[in-house]
Amino acid sequence: MTELAYLADPPAAYVRTFRSRVVARPPGALILDRTFFYPAGGGQPGDRGTVQGPGGSVDVVDVTKSGASVVHRVKGPADALGALTVGTEIDGAVDWARRFRHMRLHTGQHFLSGRIFVRAGLRTRRATMGGLEAILDLEGPVAEELLVPLAADLAEAVRTPRPVSIRYVPRAEWDAHPAAARAGLVPLPPAVDPVRVVEIEAADVCPCGGTHLASTGELGRIALRADRAGERVVLTLDADGPPIPGP
Repeated sequence: MTELAYLADPPAAYVRTFRSRVVARPPGALILDRTFFYPAGGGQPGDRGTVQGPGGSVDVVDVTKSGASVVHRVKGPADALGALTVGTEIDGAVDWARRFRHMRLHTGQHFLSGRIFVRAGLRTRRATMGGLEAILDLEGPVAEELLVPLAADLAEAVRTPRPVSIRYVPRAEWDAHPAAARAGLVPLPPAVDPVRVVEIEAADVCPCGGTHLASTGELGRIALRADRAGERVVLTLDADGPPIPGP
């Protein structure tokens, strides 16, 4: 079992280096007792980075979940890989530029899903992200003329930042009193308990296991376009983006 250390609160998503221990060695992979590497899921790609062990550094090239464990696929020199035995302590380093880009995309997607629901009454069936884009597949077509006010909403969220908070709610409580007027249609898996709820102040409340910004002020410039006769909205980050926080 791997502790998903990035889940705790918004600051945990900003952790880029950490100490952990190898607890299993599937072929070509590591399972750690705790990790800040995000495993692919919920439309968000997995993290990349490096692991430093007693024999040197290896690359983390893929991160996925397998039951209660996180599988870190690794590549590197044979000596460095061979030294990563069960019980070995390692230093992990997340590819921060990639992680921060995904945080911007995921938070922007939540905010945009909320605004589309308010302005058009349409909920998001599915959201996926990668590179500089987040794709929102909607339950119906959004009018093209709404893209301008939606883009203005995003720009306003940068000028007047809204905090992003995380709380944990018992599943029974969530099922009895889910967030009112939820903007998403993705069902919550039955085994999820407690429910991790991500809230953008006065914009969106959603169960989510992804990594997010602490504030919408870090979204940066965003362009919007509609595809598939308006049933898909694509959010594209400015390639330059805001300054990446931290050293």
